[in-house]
Amino acid sequence: MAQKAMGDEPVTLTKEKDIKTRPGLTQRACVWRGKEKVEVIDAQVPDVTDPQDAIVRITGSTLCGSDSHIFKGEIPQMTSGDILGHEACGIVESVGPDVRSDLKPGQRVVVSFSIACGTCRYCKEGLTTHCNNTNPSTVQGELYGSHTSAIFGYSGFVGPFSGGQAEWIRVPFANTNLLPVPDDVPDEKALYLSDIVCTSYHAVIDTGCQAGETVGVWGAGPIGLMACQWLKNVIKVDRLICVDGEPDRLALAAKLGAETINYKDHKDIVAYVREQVPNGLDRAIDCTGGRFAMGMLHKIERAVGLETDTPEIVEIEMKCLRKMGTLGLIQDMAAYSNHFPIGLVMMKAIRLIGCGQAPVQKYWKKLLEYIRDGTVDPTLILTHRITLEDLPKAYAAFTNHKMHFLKCFIETKFSQPRAAGTPELYKGNWDTA
Repeated sequence: MAQKAMGDEPVTLTKEKDIKTRPGLTQRACVWRGKEKVEVIDAQVPDVTDPQDAIVRITGSTLCGSDSHIFKGEIPQMTSGDILGHEACGIVESVGPDVRSDLKPGQRVVVSFSIACGTCRYCKEGLTTHCNNTNPSTVQGELYGSHTSAIFGYSGFVGPFSGGQAEWIRVPFANTNLLPVPDDVPDEKALYLSDIVCTSYHAVIDTGCQAGETVGVWGAGPIGLMACQWLKNVIKVDRLICVDGEPDRLALAAKLGAETINYKDHKDIVAYVREQVPNGLDRAIDCTGGRFAMGMLHKIERAVGLETDTPEIVEIEMKCLRKMGTLGLIQDMAAYSNHFPIGLVMMKAIRLIGCGQAPVQKYWKKLLEYIRDGTVDPTLILTHRITLEDLPKAYAAFTNHKMHFLKCFIETKFSQPRAAGTPELYKGNWDTA
């Protein structure tokens, strides 16, 4: 209602509702239908509309932790029928007249999760997730004083633009938002350059992590586990401590070189961390998400809509830091956090960094080379291969941490044969898993 009253911010691309489609052709696509309900339907197939558009046949997509927030109804401005998914790879099918020559039809590509114009001030500085020209949301501007870039497969809060949990996707400003993929990198590795590979690296770099330091990572989900790889294999920190409550995730963090702590085993997690690291952590990275209320007061406030993001884990992390330590926030925080310990930030001189949405285009060429030479391997967190038709049940399993579900590869009718060493197509019973 607020968006309609205020009108849209001006953008330099055709909005989703006005794009061209291919008559007589439909695709299978996963759409949002309301809280804890998604559906795979027959949808229209997009066509080239703007001069820098590319139409990509999707060969792989995935589920992200932020998709679980959509599933649980926690993201504003969702509309029934929105096509989900912001991570995708595929093959270029057709392009507009202004798309560069290395993105010709037949080229394998990764699609950036964010949509950037490539020409505004922020894009020229490499800060593509802060693009001025793609997100029409005035609501976001009212909340934050300015707005971020648009994002594929998300709400009207950042668009909306149809996402990659489908068989085709229209990519505006393809010159900026597509990365060519070499033949020696399979889709199962290339796909994750769309988001988590770059997002985890951005968290590590933006938080300022350096060789020889002691760094704590809260949350052993896909972002946290990828951050562990960067910290040990590239940054080469002295000590890496990973905190989570899931034993299987902590076991994987241990394999990546982290000392692990199951917070459920300790009544006072701050005291335990300070016992293990008497001088405190040099830096910490929060990969947990701000919606996991622990205390009763925060649970009540979230239940009645008085708070969107609890500060409880942030407070724990800051207490575990050394004086003048640094905390980077890479999880999804949306709006308001009550009882935030601002005195702790001031008196302990904490460097609190909102890493924000990662500008993947700034990093993805460099990080592709780390994947090619084996420095990092995103398939270490790939646990499931599924089909588009599996998605309604997969959303529930993923959101509720069932089946040891970390990261999946969603195949379509255009997918390549499974890469060696990656999970086979899941054919189990979703209802009893």
